[in-house]
Amino acid sequence: MTIDYDVVIIGGSLAGRYAALTATQLRAKVALVESQINNSLIFQQAVGQIANLTQKFPNLTGFGINTINADTSEKCQISVAWAEAMLSAPVVVSNIQEQLSVANLAAQGVDVIVDSGQFQTSPHLAFAVNHRLLRGRTYLIASGSLPAIPKIEGLQATGYLTPATIWQSLHKPDSLSSKPPQNWVIIGGSPQSIEISQTLARLGCSVTLVVKSPHLLPHIDSEIAQLLLTQLEVDGVRVLTQKFVTQVRRIDDQKWIQAGEKAIEADEILVATGQQPNIESLNLSEVGVKWHQHRLLVNGKLQTTNRRIYACGDVIGGYEFPHIANYEAKIALNNALFFPRLQVNYQCLPWAILSYPTLAQVGLTENQAKRQFDKQEVLVLQHYYKSIAAAQLRNEITGVCKLVVLRNGEILGATIFGTEARELINLVALAMSQKISVKHLGDLSAVYPSFSEILEQTAQEFIQQRFYGNGAWQDWLEGLFYLRRNWNL
Repeated sequence: MTIDYDVVIIGGSLAGRYAALTATQLRAKVALVESQINNSLIFQQAVGQIANLTQKFPNLTGFGINTINADTSEKCQISVAWAEAMLSAPVVVSNIQEQLSVANLAAQGVDVIVDSGQFQTSPHLAFAVNHRLLRGRTYLIASGSLPAIPKIEGLQATGYLTPATIWQSLHKPDSLSSKPPQNWVIIGGSPQSIEISQTLARLGCSVTLVVKSPHLLPHIDSEIAQLLLTQLEVDGVRVLTQKFVTQVRRIDDQKWIQAGEKAIEADEILVATGQQPNIESLNLSEVGVKWHQHRLLVNGKLQTTNRRIYACGDVIGGYEFPHIANYEAKIALNNALFFPRLQVNYQCLPWAILSYPTLAQVGLTENQAKRQFDKQEVLVLQHYYKSIAAAQLRNEITGVCKLVVLRNGEILGATIFGTEARELINLVALAMSQKISVKHLGDLSAVYPSFSEILEQTAQEFIQQRFYGNGAWQDWLEGLFYLRRNWNL
């Protein structure tokens, strides 16, 4: 058998392109097969940032965005804001993706095949594309995911959008005067549904977010989830929790959604209930690769049930976070190209929902920590943004920082809701990965004024709780200071 490549990557996601580029840097001979790329996540982030900027700054010409005249009517302002976001976002996406473009990958030595294919075992394990057999020592599945559409009566007939299609379907660069749908119903409580609902509201739309669980994002800190819910409502998003959508109908050119006991009228429906792996056409059963529900089965080294085939990104489950998919791609590639010894460890990997303010988390929440450790050993350190100078100067005082630590100073996790949270959480993740004690975060001496002060001040709560929580310590310290003051007497 002739081996054509060190690794054949079955792409269709940004993680697939990142893996191909990384493989060439490792001097591997690599093929990348993809029929199309899904850039909806970057598009959403670009539109979201532009929506925030149009509200935050009266003049955006320095950002390459035409400003809205303050003298124009509110409806006109909304229309112009929408048009500018739709025009500017593709430019931002193009700039971001330039490094991972097909042209750049080909220039780096990647054999890029724009087509679809499937695995086959006869006469040997290979990936068949059209009439060509791609044979590799190993294979990496990074084909991304597709929206998982729930079975709701009338949904298919009525029509809907998904996070993968919303911005492209609404993007009309040739018409600044086009009127966007004004009334939206978003079904699902995923991070993307939260980001999109807030973005649409900030662009002037009326948005109802329908979530089937009792709480918004039930796996995060409950207090911070409530703060996020409150912020969404302040921005104009109507949030309905513990509601199941049972029926969708079209009546007189309007869409109607039955959510629990409520009937909601909408111009457009967005379904964002979750994702499923994009693997249906790969013929995985033929090569012994197993999957369960919405993910491929992999071990800690990211090997599938066929030891020569690895997987990363959305196909193995979890939320759509590009940096986590890239982390998995690095682990999988090193194992595939050299020796399968590296294990994934998500404990110190941060993630963030790009809401406004941002919600970011790493490691364990308070409830998770208290289930894994002795409750008496777990300390929760908390500080609010309103106490730091940078937040006051920028009038961005909404926010809180929570650190979950053990009494010995080990940081178990953190949740931050506030401005610059996505930057701050990286510092906590670094401290966790390097086993840096929380007391050293308290000694940070951050630049004044800066949002990093929130970490310093939150960490300083450790001394208060660890040493001063017991009244005996306070008595001891008072006695010590008394002796110090009277030492020379």
